[in-house]
Amino acid sequence: MKKIVATGLMAVSLIATQAIAAKVLAKVNGHAITTEDIAPMLSQIGARFEQLPPQMKQQVIDKAIERELLKEKAERSGVEKSKEFKEALAKIKRDLTLQIWMKKKYDSIKVTDKEAKAFYQKNIDKFKRPELVHARHILVKSEKEAQDIINELKKTPKNQLKQKFIELAKTKSVGPSGKRGGDLGFFKKGQMVKPFSDAAFSLKPGTFTTKPVQTQFGYHIIYVEEKKPAGTIPFDQIKDRIKAQLKMKKFQEIVQKEAEKLKKSAKIQKNI
Repeated sequence: MKKIVATGLMAVSLIATQAIAAKVLAKVNGHAITTEDIAPMLSQIGARFEQLPPQMKQQVIDKAIERELLKEKAERSGVEKSKEFKEALAKIKRDLTLQIWMKKKYDSIKVTDKEAKAFYQKNIDKFKRPELVHARHILVKSEKEAQDIINELKKTPKNQLKQKFIELAKTKSVGPSGKRGGDLGFFKKGQMVKPFSDAAFSLKPGTFTTKPVQTQFGYHIIYVEEKKPAGTIPFDQIKDRIKAQLKMKKFQEIVQKEAEKLKKSAKIQKNI
C-alpha cells in the first residue's frame, strides 16, 4: 500500500509540474532545454531552479546540455532497437499509465468548504496557537563585545534601530543567523534555551535587551520585531490546508479500496 500511495504522490506532484509554464533555458542542435527538463534533477536535492544562485544555475544548465548531447548520441547508436530498451519502455509505459490514472482520480475528488469547516470544528484543539515572538539576535563570545554593541544601539534613533541591528548582526554576530541579520523567525516559549526565551518574551516589539543575555552559546543581544498572542488560527487562514489534507485522505482511501477490490479477483502468487 505504501508503494501505491507513493506512486499517488508522484502523480500529484505531476499536477504541480504541469501547471507551471516551462521556461526555455538553452537550445542544443535546435532542441530546447526547459525548466521542466531539469526539474527531476533538482528534485533530488529539494531545490528549484529559480532559487539557485547564478553560478549554480549555469552549472545546472551545462549539465543539462551535456545530458542532451549524450541523448542524441544514444539515439544515433540504434539502442532503441535493442531488447533492453523495449523492455524498459514497456515498464515505463505501465508506470506512467498508473500515474496518469491516479492523477485523474485525484483531480476528480472534491472537498467542500462545509467539510473543511466540520473538520476544523471537530479538531479545533489542533489549530490552537501558543504565544509567539519574532526576534533577531546578535551572538558574540564575550560580555564586553555584547555591551559595546548595546551601547551602540542605544545611540541609534528609534526609526533606524531595526536596520542598525540587522547591520550589526551581519558584521558582528558569530551565530549562523548572522548572515540573515540575526533573524530567528517566530518561536514559542520553551523553544529556545531558557535565558534566551525569557528575555525575548519579556521585550516589547521594537525594543532590545539592554543587558547581555548569557547562554551556553555565548552572549546575546535580542531584538523583538513582533509578537502574536496565544489563540486559535482562524478558519479562513487554514481552510486551504485543511481541504488539501482532506483531499489527500480521500484519495488514499479510494486507492486502498480499489486495490483491495482488485486483489479479490486477481490471481496472486507470492514466492516468499
